[in-house]
Amino acid sequence: MTIAALEALTFGLGRLAEAAGGAGHRLCLLTGDRAVYRHELAHLTPEALAVLDIIDVDTFDEAACAAALAAVPDLRGLVNSTDTWSVPGADLAAKLGLPGPDPAAVRLLRDKSRVRALLHEHGLSRGGALTVRADPADPSDPARASTASAAAEILREIGLPAVLKDSAGTSSRNVWPVRDEEQLHAALAEAAQRALAGRLFAEPFFSGPVYSAETLSWEGETRLLGVLSRQMSPEPSVREEAAAFPVAFPDPELGLLQDWVGRVLATAGHDTGFAHVEFVLTAEGPELVEINRRIGGALVGEALCRAFGTNVYEAMVDTALGRRPALLDSPADASSGPATGFVLVYPDRRGTLTGWTGLDTLSAFPGSPEWYPSAVPGRRVEHLADQRGCTGIVLAEAATAELALHRALSAAGSVRPVVAADDEG
Repeated sequence: MTIAALEALTFGLGRLAEAAGGAGHRLCLLTGDRAVYRHELAHLTPEALAVLDIIDVDTFDEAACAAALAAVPDLRGLVNSTDTWSVPGADLAAKLGLPGPDPAAVRLLRDKSRVRALLHEHGLSRGGALTVRADPADPSDPARASTASAAAEILREIGLPAVLKDSAGTSSRNVWPVRDEEQLHAALAEAAQRALAGRLFAEPFFSGPVYSAETLSWEGETRLLGVLSRQMSPEPSVREEAAAFPVAFPDPELGLLQDWVGRVLATAGHDTGFAHVEFVLTAEGPELVEINRRIGGALVGEALCRAFGTNVYEAMVDTALGRRPALLDSPADASSGPATGFVLVYPDRRGTLTGWTGLDTLSAFPGSPEWYPSAVPGRRVEHLADQRGCTGIVLAEAATAELALHRALSAAGSVRPVVAADDEG
């Protein structure tokens, strides 16, 4: 019997393969670029290696993926742990008669504008969403809105500060926080030149620290596994810099978050599987940033595994097979194992990555820091304002998330990406 995965997150493939093997299944990965999983493939345990098959296929070609899946012997489930392939993954599962989410519900969650509007309608957000036409002014086509008219509409309907973003964006790309009219016009002009995955929309800017609720659901029952802290870069960039898990909220506040995230997911139509719910904890309470119907990216999955002292990817396998995840009823909680903190390492300029300095000194730091590379020497670094510029992650452990983050920050401070600028050739 086999479980297939339509692509996967950069980290966690080994854990997923071990979970599939533990359930008596093989894992078949469909990928358009196996180099994405270079680190995972190089560190597979013998147990994971024994059950993993890889099919190289254009994963943006749904017909090709359907043909590849149809050829997989005794296929029992389809894992879809990414945002980009969530809609085609749901469609394919439905077409093949496999357990999976309602494709209509997945389409809703992939549309951040629709989710914002829906939550506002149900009293779960103080702000709504406004679809924006940001086309450059064109006197020959009066029907095309200019950035000036778009700005006026945003000021009237949303106000400032605001956030402009791609309704189907990923990795914090195509997100513009704006605090004054000059920034608003500049953001609209820049957005008009970008190729968006969805459509541009505006929503209120909510002030406060950013967190994510890591949850697991089954048929409408949701368990809050824990809350991850998220350190963002200074504006105007919105890239993620560091994170730690699990955040130690007081019991009353944690209970309120459990209730809030349960209502948010129910309203948005997510009733089964992992969710990674990003939110701002404002002075008036939590406000949603976005919902990702998957386990968290970067090293969130690894953090969950260590905190719970178990392979949480077993719950992903359970869900793919259409059965209630055992983790939902487990007496273990996020204090069962060590807390973790991790720091994303970015270069300070564009160019060609040639390597890193400081990796050989990590063992001198407390917390048993580990290095998870997400880039390889020779790769061009083009983007510095979002997660595409990340070259690797330093993870460290401690008894609490606060101490783990301090250790990870200290260790990551010794690692420097070496980038050759274009004019150094």
